[in-house]
This record gives sequence, C-alpha cells and structure tokens, in this order.
Amino acid sequence: MLHLLKIDLKKMTSYRTFWVIGGLYFLTLGLGAASGMEFLKWLARTFEDFGQKLNINRIPLYHFPDVWMNLIWCAGLLKIVLAVLVAISITNEYSYRTIRQNIIDGLSRSEFLFSKIITNVLLSLISVVMIFLIGLVTGMIYSPSIELDRIMTDLEFFPAYFLELFFFLSFALMLGVLIQRAGLTIILLLLFPAIEAIVAAKVDNYLPEVIPFFPMRSIWYLIPWPFPRYAFQEIQDYLKLSSVAIVLGWTLIFNYTSYWKLKRSDI
Repeated sequence: MLHLLKIDLKKMTSYRTFWVIGGLYFLTLGLGAASGMEFLKWLARTFEDFGQKLNINRIPLYHFPDVWMNLIWCAGLLKIVLAVLVAISITNEYSYRTIRQNIIDGLSRSEFLFSKIITNVLLSLISVVMIFLIGLVTGMIYSPSIELDRIMTDLEFFPAYFLELFFFLSFALMLGVLIQRAGLTIILLLLFPAIEAIVAAKVDNYLPEVIPFFPMRSIWYLIPWPFPRYAFQEIQDYLKLSSVAIVLGWTLIFNYTSYWKLKRSDI
C-alpha cells in the first residue's frame, strides 16, 4: 500500500499545479479557520454600531465544544479546491499517458486506482488533523474554561468530516476517470451541486422524502449548519447514522464506478 502511495505522490508532486493548488488550499484552510475571531474584532473596530450592539467576546465561536462543529462546517466549504486538485491529477494521467506507462511497467488497473484512492485518504486525513490542531489551539486560547469533557464533546464530527472529504474526492476521481479531460471534469465538478439543487427543487414538490438520498444533499445532512444556535435556534448537534450510511453508500458507488470504467476502458 505504501509503495502505491509513493508512486502516486511522486507523480502528483512533479506537477507545479499540485503545489499551487495544494498550497492554496491548506493556506486558506489554516488562515480561514483560525481568523474568525479576528474578523469579528475587525468588524467591531470598523463599525462601531456592530461592536456596541454585540459583545463579540461573548460569542462562543471558538469555545469548546462549539469550535469543533464551527471549524468543520466552514472547512467543508473549501473541499471543492481539493477536489479540483484530484480531478487534475487523474486527468493528467490520461493526457500524459502515465496511466498507460504504469500498466506497461507492471501495475494492474486495480492497483493504479487503489493508489489514487489511498492518496484521497491521505489528503482527507491531513485536512482532518489540521482542523483538529487549529481547533485545539484556538479553543485553548478563547475558551473561558478548559475542561476535558467539553473538549471531548462533538469529536464524532471529525470522522464525519473525513467521510465528507473522502466522499467528494471520490466523486472528483470518478468524474476524471469517466470524462478524462481536465477542463470538462472541473466544470462538471463545479456545476453538479447547482444542477442537483435544481433537480431537487423539482422533485421536492412530488417526492420530498428522496431528497436526503441525493449525493450532494446527503453531505448537507451529515454535518449540519451550526450557526443558527447563536440566534437561539435548535440545531442537530449529533450524527445521524442514516446520513452516515447514505454518504458511505455513495462513496462506495463512486469508487466502484471508477473501477468499472477503468477495467473496461481502452487506455
């Protein structure tokens, strides 16, 4: 497994695009996740009415355990950047014929695909660890009281965040295998959530119960929007096993479709 991972990482790191997009993603992820309170302070300084009406130090944005869901939900918005990186990586295999060379050199098609899948796992794990460390540090700084039980609360959303990322990277991988052209793959990757939203709006009038089973909608329900609680609204602050099962099911479908296409395609 490590051998396959090294092969794929060696190819990816040889592209300048990998360093640009990957660096942009992790830099934005880190700065964006850690600067929420500084942004609120800037608003208070810039707009005096905002600071007078709302004591920003009382907003538990980075307090344990709120910090976990807040950071995870915001970090999920950036998964499209990582997915573009994956799409470029797989389509470059077709453009530069490296997939053909790998297979000529003795790598089976299933091994080639597995190298891409474990790379997606690695990218997802790095993102999870990064958000955990940022949350831990910022929570220690801003939380009025640091208690172990509060720190441990809501940690179950980290496996859900990993699943959300791996789901979306698997989707990008599938599109790249099916389309094999970087530009078209990225366009469809960007447009698919909007297309699904239009279809869901139509279906909602007749069969609303099927909406949670739509692929992009399924990750909406996996990690709910946490900020309405600051407007005294109830939120879902737990993982629904049904949502986990749906996202996991789609992830398996995406990776199996990539395998099916790769086994039958002429490379």
